[in-house]
Amino acid sequence: MVGLSEARVSQLVGDGVIVRGDTAQEWLVAYCERLRDQAAGRAGSEVGGLDLVQERAALAREQRIGQSIKNGVARKEFGPVGLLADVLGTASSAVVDRFDHLEGVLAKSCPDLPEEAKTAVLTVIADARNEWIKSTAQLVDAAVDEMLTADDGETEDMEAMQP
Repeated sequence: MVGLSEARVSQLVGDGVIVRGDTAQEWLVAYCERLRDQAAGRAGSEVGGLDLVQERAALAREQRIGQSIKNGVARKEFGPVGLLADVLGTASSAVVDRFDHLEGVLAKSCPDLPEEAKTAVLTVIADARNEWIKSTAQLVDAAVDEMLTADDGETEDMEAMQP
């Protein structure tokens, strides 16, 4: 073909743009179609190169996600993780403090309560408190893992689109 080196022709054959054994006219038509696709942004300039359509779709997706987050913040559906952790910690501390004072409250309000009953109540409360702490820790761990997995998935998606 006029204006193409042998190396470029070999590359086009390797890329499947033109087929060995086709006529020069078929090569020319295929090559021109490839150039039109590149000019229109439907094909990258190289195999594995940037694809304008995919890049636009990725940009639109990121803009959509960003706007969704902004809307959620405006509707007060989201809050800073640090603030949420502080609030949860404060609430948990308040409940644990109340549970810790339960034995004294029971002694004052129910002085005739048998020791076995008091022990049973305190055991149930301690078990509930420990289960609450364990469940809260599991929820936090699951939420952090989910956030990390989502971040990894987005990173892998972005890396897959890069050349």
